[in-house]
Amino acid sequence: MKKNILIIGGSGFIGSKLIDFYLKKNFKVFSISLKKKNTKNTKNLKKFYFDISNKKKCSFFFKKYSFHYVVNLAGYVDHRSFYTKNNNIIESHLLGTLNTVFYVNKSILKKYLYIGSSDEYGSNKSPQKEIIREMPNSAYSFAKTASTHFLQMISRSEKFPSSILRIFLTYGPGQKENRFIPQIIQGCLKNLKFNTSSGRQIRDFCYIDDVVRAINMVLLSKKSTGKVYNIGSNKPIKIKKIVQIIRSIIRKGTPVYGSFT
Repeated sequence: MKKNILIIGGSGFIGSKLIDFYLKKNFKVFSISLKKKNTKNTKNLKKFYFDISNKKKCSFFFKKYSFHYVVNLAGYVDHRSFYTKNNNIIESHLLGTLNTVFYVNKSILKKYLYIGSSDEYGSNKSPQKEIIREMPNSAYSFAKTASTHFLQMISRSEKFPSSILRIFLTYGPGQKENRFIPQIIQGCLKNLKFNTSSGRQIRDFCYIDDVVRAINMVLLSKKSTGKVYNIGSNKPIKIKKIVQIIRSIIRKGTPVYGSFT
């Protein structure tokens, strides 16, 4: 019998890669997104478009469909402050998580995997380990942290089969051009003089295929229930080094370091 998997946020960068991965694994894949894409439903792929923070729509959907696995990639990254009318991001992340956990059919559910963020650690010094106390410094990172704590609570108290992944910076084919690495690649390909920071910041980048494999490993593991996992390369690198590597490959483009902080 085919396994049913629901990918919430299936139109995003990671979500779309997960859909391809599980279709190849012969799963029956369901996707929930806000934005429509020009891809049609097929025998093993069903796409739906609604906001999971809407209780009525969530209730209707989960009464009709049941899933062995759920991957929650919902929400959007937004680092604006709470008082810049950004309180709605809390609804998008936290209420959406509460709704899906409440309405999902628990009788066949094997794992509910929540995709958190490295931003939950805030200003904590590296290395940022899963056992340290989070320090959210934005509405976005607070909503992620609150969702994490809720899922850990319900896992402990009611044996709900949830796990959490905190993914560090992901890159790879198909990523939007407004992200860091695609921006640098485009600037070099077009042989532009482009602004960048001093490049002294240290970041951890993780290739998209490695992220997908990590998600699958945790999703299928019974031992992962209730736990938080950081997903990264464990090879921190300076931003300036990334720019230099890309420029050395393309051999064009002129970065202007220190143009902004």
